[in-house]
Amino acid sequence: MNISPSSARRPSAHQVGTSAAENLSPAFPERAARGTADKLRAWQQEALDAYLARGPRDFLAAATPGAGKTTFALRIATELLASGAINRITVVAPTEHLKTQWADAAHRVGIRLDPNFKNAYGSAGRHFHGVAVTYAQVATRASLHRSITEGGRTLVILDEVHHGGDALSWGDAIREAFEPATRRLSLTGTPFRSDTSPIPFVTYHPDENGIRTSHADYSYGYGRALADGVVRPVIFLSYAGRMRWRTRSGDEMEAQLGQGDTKDVTAQAWRTALDPEGDWMPSVLKAANTRLTEVRQGVPDAGGLVIATDHYTARAYADILHKVTGEKPTVVLSDEKEANERIASFSAGSSRWMVAVRMVSEGVDVPRLGVGVYATSSSTPLFFAQAIGRFVRTRRRGETASIFLPNVPALMALATTMELERDHALDREDRDGLEEITLDDDALDEANRTESASADADLFDFKALASDASFDRVLYDGGEFGFSAEVGSLEELDFLGLPGLLEPDQVRELLQARQARQSKRSEGRKRVAEALGGELHEPPALHRTLKEQRRLLNSLVGMRAKRTGEPHAQIHAELRRSVGGPAVPQASVAQLQARIELLRRTN
Repeated sequence: MNISPSSARRPSAHQVGTSAAENLSPAFPERAARGTADKLRAWQQEALDAYLARGPRDFLAAATPGAGKTTFALRIATELLASGAINRITVVAPTEHLKTQWADAAHRVGIRLDPNFKNAYGSAGRHFHGVAVTYAQVATRASLHRSITEGGRTLVILDEVHHGGDALSWGDAIREAFEPATRRLSLTGTPFRSDTSPIPFVTYHPDENGIRTSHADYSYGYGRALADGVVRPVIFLSYAGRMRWRTRSGDEMEAQLGQGDTKDVTAQAWRTALDPEGDWMPSVLKAANTRLTEVRQGVPDAGGLVIATDHYTARAYADILHKVTGEKPTVVLSDEKEANERIASFSAGSSRWMVAVRMVSEGVDVPRLGVGVYATSSSTPLFFAQAIGRFVRTRRRGETASIFLPNVPALMALATTMELERDHALDREDRDGLEEITLDDDALDEANRTESASADADLFDFKALASDASFDRVLYDGGEFGFSAEVGSLEELDFLGLPGLLEPDQVRELLQARQARQSKRSEGRKRVAEALGGELHEPPALHRTLKEQRRLLNSLVGMRAKRTGEPHAQIHAELRRSVGGPAVPQASVAQLQARIELLRRTN
């Protein structure tokens, strides 16, 4: 099944292999639809030259998310098809959505891939150049995919090849299925894993300590891509706060998020922060929406993405955003048939927010994403890098990405080392320094599994009781800017109000200026306090006063309900009839205080 150069629509703007990468603009071309660029960026041309010079059977390209791995891979595919080196293509992707994304991109360069191929079909239609399948699909029937591979001169493109090490059975299946391939092109945006499972078709060389480490044939890291203008600069906005929860043993605990507690306490405080019924997530989502509004001043179609841990929290976060913005967010759940269509519709539109569970963390191309909220318990370097990769894809110079993070040591460390390029190391007994501080993906559950099963009947469920948010600091390019401040304060708004269009050096200059202004305000308050002969205590923010009043009122209502058997709603209704005013969420401090005093007199 050969394909002619004309039918492959071979790009003709540059003679392949003769144009030195240094003669191209690093960021050239401007942002094009995924896989459709007719000219290559400098790194893509450089990697293509390296590939064509060697003509290897196996080639691993490690390029930072958003750099354009799909365009690079499809250019190689068209070259090999046109030369007759191959006549069949199999693309292996992590998710169902990415299969379709690959097929659409391939179509735009004249390659026909079937993303709807099922193992039950037995073979691909002759009207296709090949198929797009998932790693799980291959693992289910490796022998079938081996037969397909042997049926022609096959190029196998392994997208995000690190998934080949997700399970021993997956690695074995991928080796069996694609060992006979004529060519194998492996791609990854994160060439490392948190475990030591070997990745199929990746070369490992021993380092000076004898530890086998992965070797990429071509690497293009975030630091170089940022300098080239290929990806956006990322500003991380960290939020802390007080957390209170009840453990499975019934103990009530309280901690400051990110205070350096034990792993268990950190995990439970983190879990409490992410609880949609507390105050932390609504405060952070409101701040993120304020930031998105500022970004949209310069980038009108900029969108935001909240990455949630599970379906329940995703829907709850969407409800909060609906109340904040008046606009229903797009909700993407991996087990829903409409998920792919919803992602595509959001990508092509101009609505403000999308809320999703993990399926939007890897490979999904939504270039207009400019603001993110990392509201998931995942803390591995692999997941973090892939998640942040959703926001760094650039369309034009000056766009920035803003990511809101809980102040958790694992995440803070990853945010400050974004430019660190890592390889996948085998034979490790101890994790390196970065990974030692990360929490396992299951830490939030494991933190409460300390008691034996026989005692389960006497145990409570973990319950988040209360959470407050406070602005902590900004992380950018390895530096830290700003100091702790109240949510809604001028200090927080200084950083939320950064312009949405900035060059990387301008980002640092503005952050330094905002930090200096914050310090100046603090020094001014100290001088006023000294002049008054003591400490200057600012009145608490209105929202904090309201929250305390609501909490006290609800506590007194609960006591009344327990004593009398009346429903909570009935007691609240009686209080409103007696002293007036709206429902609790809309009531003023004075109205809440009147109800509290009435309850105290009658309890």
